Amino acid sequence: MRVLLCGHPVDMRKSFTGLIALTTQALAQDPLSGHLFVFVNRRGDYLKALYWDRTGFCLWAKRLERGRFVSDWRATANRELDVTGLKLLLEGIETVRLRLRYRLGATPSKAG
Repeated sequence: MRVLLCGHPVDMRKSFTGLIALTTQALAQDPLSGHLFVFVNRRGDYLKALYWDRTGFCLWAKRLERGRFVSDWRATANRELDVTGLKLLLEGIETVRLRLRYRLGATPSKAG
């Protein structure tokens, strides 16, 4: 199952029909594909997940009491998450891309 995160804030008053429309328009995906589509509100503390399970649409929601799913919308884009990324997102832990402190393939210098 693929997990796709919508990269802009969503009005959480939307239910099945509104989120299905966002799936086709904003994410350019087929809502009947069986993928999990994740939407977050502007404050970043409320999340809804939509998916098709062959008999109908399922909608899950989670609200954080403290913290945020997304802290800066400018740094967020539509993207695919792996299982680990989804678990971190659901716990309110935001992953960021960090630069490596060394270059791959570079040999360490010998002190001597």
